[in-house]
Amino acid sequence: MKHPKKKTTAPTPTEAILESISDGVFTVDLEWRISSFNRAAETITGVSRTDAIGRRCSEVFRSSMCGPDCALRQTLKTGQPVIGRAGYIIDAEGGRIPVSISTAVLREADGRVIGGAETFRDLSEIEALRRELEGRARIGDLVSRSTLMQRIFEALPAIAASPSTVLILGETGTGKDLVAQTIHNLSPRSKAPFVAVNCGALPETLLESELFGYKAGAFTGATKDKPGRFALAENGTLFLDEIGEISPALQVRLLRVLQERSYEPLGSTRSEATKARLIVATNKDLAEQMRKGAFREDLYYRVNVVRIELPPLRRRKEDIPLLVDQFIDRFNRLQNISIQGITAEALSLLMVHPWPGNVRELENAIERAFIMCQEGLIGLEHLPDELMAHGVSQSTAPGIKTAHDLLDAQAIQSALDQNHNNRTAAARMLGIHKTTLFRRMKKLGMSLPKQDGRSRPTK
Repeated sequence: MKHPKKKTTAPTPTEAILESISDGVFTVDLEWRISSFNRAAETITGVSRTDAIGRRCSEVFRSSMCGPDCALRQTLKTGQPVIGRAGYIIDAEGGRIPVSISTAVLREADGRVIGGAETFRDLSEIEALRRELEGRARIGDLVSRSTLMQRIFEALPAIAASPSTVLILGETGTGKDLVAQTIHNLSPRSKAPFVAVNCGALPETLLESELFGYKAGAFTGATKDKPGRFALAENGTLFLDEIGEISPALQVRLLRVLQERSYEPLGSTRSEATKARLIVATNKDLAEQMRKGAFREDLYYRVNVVRIELPPLRRRKEDIPLLVDQFIDRFNRLQNISIQGITAEALSLLMVHPWPGNVRELENAIERAFIMCQEGLIGLEHLPDELMAHGVSQSTAPGIKTAHDLLDAQAIQSALDQNHNNRTAAARMLGIHKTTLFRRMKKLGMSLPKQDGRSRPTK
């Protein structure tokens, strides 16, 4: 006897839509049992619809948001939807899947609540991309998206693995000490000491004893032996900052250490071996110093084995938002407060500043902002007055009321400076008519230059 075939019911338009979307969707009844489970939910979780329906949702998802933090429970309790909350679920194979969820109350046509609905979006690809981008932007405590810095980032692991002496060049405040520390942390010597000396902060006699140490009786007051920084560094790294400041006599002693891997403490008649790796840094042009006779040629070639040149912040301004976020996170932790970020206007001001003090100046500006701003967002009013570029500030230009006005005034002043106060040329550079330039300067409270750049003094 043939059994009659079961009639298959065509899916409703709503069911067809739910089956076609890429977001996982499921519904639960008031006992938290899954009543529907779409195709995307099967794909993301690895759990079939047959296995999911009828089970409690917490058994299927094993989510970070189950229990007291359940977004769907919150929605059913308050009647308010949750939109885009981040979390994760555990799939059928035990893998952790980052998701973004949204919830809603499920009602009958008469308004009676019969359960809840939740959608969840798989963020695995986005999270992988974020980690990849973060990895590219960070190495150790160094952060950057600049092409110039990325080249350095790519080279640092190989440099760290090498025992060679490293020369780090860069303006004051570019982070030479941080690069040296990063090289040490990435190197096989990372478990050994990292010892730093600022050669420009110590007089020659004191610097020599600091580097090489001394024996008891070497000079008046030397009552006992004192190990120098080379000894303290042992098998680790010795970082000599501002090496361009050391005297010719000390350069000779340092050259011997690099050639022979040994040194003599003050007052000693015996040499002591050193295995410390040397990293040196300076904000001076050592090649120019060498040509002037202020820096020994043989020492220059000894320290210039591996060379890293750090760009100033004005050449890597795309890093400013990243650095600002890093400093805000750091000061939030140190000061146990919660600044949420920085306003677009304040960030715009940071982006146009030339930063003569480089990253250190930026860090100081954010630290100062933390004193003035205890909560919420850092605004223009919390930043140092010195950031008003080219002398254009709210005090000297009373017409400046907004960040847009401030940036406009800075652009005008920069155009005037670059064209030697030639107003016509400045207006042309800005792409406006000269009368428009005058009108805008008047509105901003900026005074016209006393002398037009077209009037050049005769020689």
